[in-house]
Amino acid sequence: MSAVSAQFKTGLTASQETCSYWDVMSNLSIADANPRLTSVRPVTDWREPSIVRIDVTLHATLDLDEKLQILTSLVKFQMSWKNQFLTWDPQSFCGISKISIPVDSVWKPDLFVSEMTEDPQSPTVPFMSLSSDGTINQWKPIRIVSTCSLDIYKFPFDTQKCNLTFGPYVHTVQDIVVVPKSNSSAVTQSSQENYAKSEWLLGKVDVLSNNISAEEKEWSQVTYQITIRRVPILYVINLIVPAGFLVLVDVASMFIPMEGGERLGFKITVVLGFSVLLLILNDLLPNSEVTPILGVFCAVCLVIMIISIVDSIFISYMLHLSAVRPDVPQWLKIWVLKHLAFILRIDTGEVSESNAVGVRNTNKATSVVGKEADIQTRNCLQKEHDSAEIKLLKKVLLELLMIRRHMIMSKREEEAKSEWNMVAFVLDRFILICYLLTVFIILITVVVVWAF
Repeated sequence: MSAVSAQFKTGLTASQETCSYWDVMSNLSIADANPRLTSVRPVTDWREPSIVRIDVTLHATLDLDEKLQILTSLVKFQMSWKNQFLTWDPQSFCGISKISIPVDSVWKPDLFVSEMTEDPQSPTVPFMSLSSDGTINQWKPIRIVSTCSLDIYKFPFDTQKCNLTFGPYVHTVQDIVVVPKSNSSAVTQSSQENYAKSEWLLGKVDVLSNNISAEEKEWSQVTYQITIRRVPILYVINLIVPAGFLVLVDVASMFIPMEGGERLGFKITVVLGFSVLLLILNDLLPNSEVTPILGVFCAVCLVIMIISIVDSIFISYMLHLSAVRPDVPQWLKIWVLKHLAFILRIDTGEVSESNAVGVRNTNKATSVVGKEADIQTRNCLQKEHDSAEIKLLKKVLLELLMIRRHMIMSKREEEAKSEWNMVAFVLDRFILICYLLTVFIILITVVVVWAF
C-alpha cells in the first residue's frame, strides 16, 4: 500500500508541475524579474513596429468646469499589444492558453493623454492578461482630468466637443503604431449603454486616427472626440425665467403714473435685481472671446433699463418745470408735440388748440379784469363823497375782480401744465416703444440661435 501511495503522490506532483500557471511563468522567465522583459521593446527585429490596439468606453462626465475649461471624465481603457518573447505551446502545459501576469513584470507602451492636466486617478488593477501567442491585454478604469475648449455661444443650450488623444510620449511611429480596436459606432453604442446621466448627456464618440509631426519626427495617435449636450433645465429655472420676469416687470412699470415718484424707485429696484442675475451669469461663464447670446441679451436689457430710468428722471424734471416755467419752449413743441407725436400716432392737436385758445382767452380776460380793476380804483378815488354802503360795495367788487383775476391766472398755469404733461407723455411712450422693439428683436435673435 505504501508503494502505491508513493507512486500516486509522485504522479500527482508531476501533473501539478506540468499543468500549473507557475510552470508557464517559469518557462517564460516572468517570475524572475528579467530586465529583458521589462526594459526592451519586445520585438525580434527592431525595424518592426509594435502595434498597440486601444479601446475606450466613456462611463461618466463627472464635471465640466466652464471657468477653467477642464473636463473630468471616467473612462474604461483597454490596450493590447504583442510581446514576441512571451509565447508558448498550450499543448505542452495542459492546454493553458491564457494566464494573468503582474502589471510591472513586462514592458508596456508609454501611452498618455495629450489633453491631460493632472495625473490620472484609477483603482489599482495589478494584473494583465497574457495569451499563448504573446498578446497582452490590459483593462483599467481611469479618471481623466483634461482640457476642453468650450464654445459657449449657445449657453445654456450648448453642445461641447472634447478630445481625448492617446499616443506614446517617447516612441515614434517607427517604434509604436497606435490603432483603434473599435470604430466610432461601436464605441458610441458601448458608451451610451454604460453612461451615467448627469448635467451632460452623451451624444456620440468619434474615433479618429492621425499622426503628428515635430522636429522631423512623427508620432502615432488615436483621438476620441466626445460630443456632450448640456441639460438646460437648471439654468432655465434659475436664470432665464427670472430674467424674463424682471424684463416683463420693468416694461409694466412704464405704465405707472408719471406724477408720483413710485416709478423711479420701482425701476431702480428692478435694475438691482437684474444686476444680481448678471453676477450669477458671470460666475458661470468662462473667460472667452466669444460672448454667449444670453449674456448679450442680458446686457442689452440692462442698457434699456438704465435708459428707461434716465427717461423717468427727465420726465420728473419736466413735470417740475411745469410749476416753475409755465411756457413750453417752442422747439420742444415742434419736435415733440408735432413731429414725434405724429410718428407715434398720438393726437395732441386738441390739447395744443385748447391751450392756445385758453391762453388767448386768459390773456384777454386778464387784461379786461385789469382794466376793470383800474377803472373801479379810479372811480373810487374820484368819488370821495360816497356813502359808507357804496364804499363797502365798491371794495367787495374790487375783491371779486381780484379773485377772478387770480382764478384766470391759475387756469392759465393749469393749461400750461397740461402741455408739459403731454410732452412728457409723448416722450415716455417713445421710450416704451423703443424698449419693446429692442427686447423683441433680441429675444427673437436668442430663440433663433438656440433653435439652430
